[in-house]
Amino acid sequence: MSSSRMLLRAVLLTGLSIGLVAPATAAAAEPSPAQLTQQITTYSVQLEKVVESYNRLNEERKQTKAAADALAKKLAPLEQQLGTARSELGELASTAYKNGGLSTAGALLDAESDTLLSQLGALDQLARSRQERVDGYTATRQRYDTEQKRLSAALARQNAQAKQLGARKKKIEAQLDKLYEMRRNAYGSATSAGSGYRGPVPSVLGSAGVAVRYAYGAIGKPYVWAAEGPGGYDCSGLTLAAWRAAGTSLPHNTEMQWNVVSHISRSALSPGDLVFYSGLGHVALYVGGGKVIHAPTFGESVTLASVDMMPPMGYGRVR
Repeated sequence: MSSSRMLLRAVLLTGLSIGLVAPATAAAAEPSPAQLTQQITTYSVQLEKVVESYNRLNEERKQTKAAADALAKKLAPLEQQLGTARSELGELASTAYKNGGLSTAGALLDAESDTLLSQLGALDQLARSRQERVDGYTATRQRYDTEQKRLSAALARQNAQAKQLGARKKKIEAQLDKLYEMRRNAYGSATSAGSGYRGPVPSVLGSAGVAVRYAYGAIGKPYVWAAEGPGGYDCSGLTLAAWRAAGTSLPHNTEMQWNVVSHISRSALSPGDLVFYSGLGHVALYVGGGKVIHAPTFGESVTLASVDMMPPMGYGRVR
């Protein structure tokens, strides 16, 4: 089973589990604020896994599309080179035919037969060289054709999965309405009111400093699933945007970010590093002093929190 197919199956299974949770929470008779808080936490974690799976598929589609575009750019000049080589080979064949029209006996009797034979030998050598070029270009074209078919099939498969996830997205949004209703019951409002950060921002040098300052500037902006700013963020979208401001590209998926950073120990943590949580279901940006900035979950805003807001799974340094 391909990784993309396994991913889609996991997304749909997670979605099913969410569907099973929601009616149970709705059926509960006047739960206490503590019970509602626990339900919200469980529900949010499940939804975030779906969102991160959605993000991963989008990243895979972007990579496939980029590879297909890069291949298309290689094909155009290759076609031109192949056409030129074939044309040159045809011209050499025509020249050899014209020069080789003399009979063998006539060539041997001709005082300049050595010159003629030398010309024919040179033409033959050129023809061999041109034929080798044609053969080389043709073999490369065949490899490109095979790769192009593979990429087209992958993109078609991913687009089909994205269509299914598009339908899943509508269900997620409907489930979010239930989550926000739960928040209203628990806290009196569907979302927490966020406000911008007005305290001191630590002075950090280099690109890490740019990422840290960006993250501080995002405090108070809402959690928006699959978003990477500037109006809102999900967790991996925030870390992506912070490091993008510093000139470094990260994928929009927590697990994929874990796979591209250098893994470090807690003792090595420095501002700009990433902190991973919840089985690679959540990520935050370390800003120093035992603090991280992260986009928590649905209905909440980007905030400054303790690095131990939940048990960290690992730490990574952006390369």
